[in-house]
Parts: sequence; C-alpha cells; structure tokens
Amino acid sequence: MITVLPVEGVPEVRPGDEIADLIAARIDLQDGDVVVVTQKIVSKAEGRLEPVADEDARRRLIERESVRVLRRREELIISETSQGFVCANAGVDLSNVDEGIAALLPDDADRSARHIRDALLARTGRQVAVVVSDTFGRPWRRGLVDVALGCAGIAAIVDLRGTADTRGRMLQATEVAVADEVASAAELVMGKDRDVPVAVVRGVDASWLREGSVRSEVVRPHGEDLFR
Repeated sequence: MITVLPVEGVPEVRPGDEIADLIAARIDLQDGDVVVVTQKIVSKAEGRLEPVADEDARRRLIERESVRVLRRREELIISETSQGFVCANAGVDLSNVDEGIAALLPDDADRSARHIRDALLARTGRQVAVVVSDTFGRPWRRGLVDVALGCAGIAAIVDLRGTADTRGRMLQATEVAVADEVASAAELVMGKDRDVPVAVVRGVDASWLREGSVRSEVVRPHGEDLFR
C-alpha cells in the first residue's frame, strides 16, 4: 500500500534556511520514504529570488533564464532552460512569493535533492529518497500536473524494456517516469492553495530506491526530440 502524508506547519522559508530541519521537526520518517519538496521552497532556501518591478522586467528575467525560446503568445513564453526543461516562462514564478519578487528554478535540482536527502540522513538516521517537484503544463492536454525537477535516492526512470507484459509479450518501449509519478501523487495533498510544501510518499517499490537523476534520465536529448 502506498500512503501520501502531508507535512503541515512548515513556516515561510527564507534564504539560507535548512529545509531538512523544517521537515525533521514535523514528521517521523521511515526508511524507504520518499520526501517530495516543492521547487518553490527549495528556490527560496537557495536564494533563487529576483525583484521584478514590472512586466518588462519579468520578460527580461524569463529571457535571461532561457537558453532557447520556442514559442511566444502574448505574455506567455515557452522556452528551454539551462537545466534542459521546456516549460512556460522558463519556470519564473510569481505565486507564493512576496509582491515584486519572482522565484527562479534551482540551478541544479538533482543536487538540491541530494543535499536534502543527505541532511535528513544526518538528522534522522533514516535512509529516504527526495524528489524536488514543480507544476508543469502538458502539450495537447489541459490542466497542470506536478513533475520531478530533481531526485536523489530514487530512480527517475524505471526501464521495463525487455521484460514481459501480463500476456507474455516483450515490452519494447516502456520506460516509467516513477519520479514524476511520485511527484504527482504528492501534489494531491499539497497544492498551491493549501500551504503544504512537503509531502511524504510511503510504501513505494523498494527496487525504485537507487541513485537517480532527472537531468540525465528524464530530459530528452535533442536528437530524440521530434518537436524541437
């Protein structure tokens, strides 16, 4: 059985805060737990905040954070970030931050996840995994879902190619983005309007718990991308 537990009562995160301290003080972790932390508090703790005086400043910030702009429509920009993500407005976000401030994506969300994982181990003695999550839109589908920007201690992708399905047929193309699935499960108890920036997903398959990387496993190389 998989259980998703909200971590409530996390205070406003400021630059320099240690997220592991805030988590360890509010929930008893178990070995094998996956701790899902929203990008927003990671960015705040890492000081990835920038002032934006007006729409022009916001646009310049988006372009600075982009390595390639793919599409524009009025104020919406779809671009590729230095981390390899293709997303709206290069991940520059004005929600759940002070007026006149924008939050940027972490420089390296895999590294951020490793830091939180190692700090939780030092504080609790528990072997846990960490996923840094963010909300993304999806081409051809309405609605937003949370996905993994970074991970540590959990596979980003579980490769089922070469294994048999329930009818005995060999799978040829099935690679399951389990870090994304865990991030989306956690979002069911978090959400931008609930002030719950951390959740624990308990009971995941132990075989998923290995070192992983969203950047190296999930981000599709340009040579495999039919749309860029």
